[in-house]
Amino acid sequence: LWCGVIARLLRQHQISLAGKASGSAGTDALTLADLTLQELLVAALRDSDPIFRHCRIDAEETTGDLSAFPNHAPLTIGIDPIDGTRKYRDHAGNGYSIMMHLRTESAVVYSLVFIPEQGAAGWWVEATGDRIGSCPDDPRRPAEDVLRSLPALDLPARSASKTFYVNGFRDKDVEAARRVSERGLHGLTSDQLPGCPYELMARGELAGALLHSPNVYDFPVILQMTQILGGQCVFIETGEPVHFRDLWLDPKARMLRLRGIVACSSAVEDLQVLCDLARNWPPDRYQDRDDLS
Repeated sequence: LWCGVIARLLRQHQISLAGKASGSAGTDALTLADLTLQELLVAALRDSDPIFRHCRIDAEETTGDLSAFPNHAPLTIGIDPIDGTRKYRDHAGNGYSIMMHLRTESAVVYSLVFIPEQGAAGWWVEATGDRIGSCPDDPRRPAEDVLRSLPALDLPARSASKTFYVNGFRDKDVEAARRVSERGLHGLTSDQLPGCPYELMARGELAGALLHSPNVYDFPVILQMTQILGGQCVFIETGEPVHFRDLWLDPKARMLRLRGIVACSSAVEDLQVLCDLARNWPPDRYQDRDDLS
């Protein structure tokens, strides 16, 4: 919550930084807020409870006392200090968020997202067990109390969306989204999303995602929410359920990523459509081709 306040304040200033060179405008965006918020989040984990020091940290940036945490551990805490940095930096919408999750090599066990500029005082999305909670923040109450009383969504009552978030195909995102739409679904790129993807999933406006080599800082939240909604995330190339046992370090973006293309859907029939569509698309993120096929 404090990070959300700082993010709102810093956004009023010129805080853009250089530092990443992957060739993707969304991936390469970096601001002073990303670095500052991560410093605060890592310090909070280090100092709030000794149990957190037994977890590995996967953090998108390099700031914070990361040396206080082990390099290997059964549990990993993932941090994305600002998800949606380019939109945040360019004032191109208020769907950016601050994210943390807890996972093992095979499953995501907890996710927490705070969206600082949704609603009057920010918005929470939480995923744990078999429930997803989503509601506005109440600044008159401690954040811990708000989270404890977060109302669980009535998942069976949600409408069946056919809209999918498409990202990671670098300069082919628009083409990839168009091809998804040509298969009877509705593909949206990051620029086309009307808000924060995790809150859109929570309220039923987003059914899943088609992502190329997603990173380990934000994607796990999509994975957990998809599974709670009764769906599945798979590696396109093998059809295997997504896991975190085989990651690679992207040297251009300096991010840990999953390999290849991943499809996520709360509906089995739509998952098959995505897999059939993208099965022959280039599995290498940086493979140069004129088109996807």
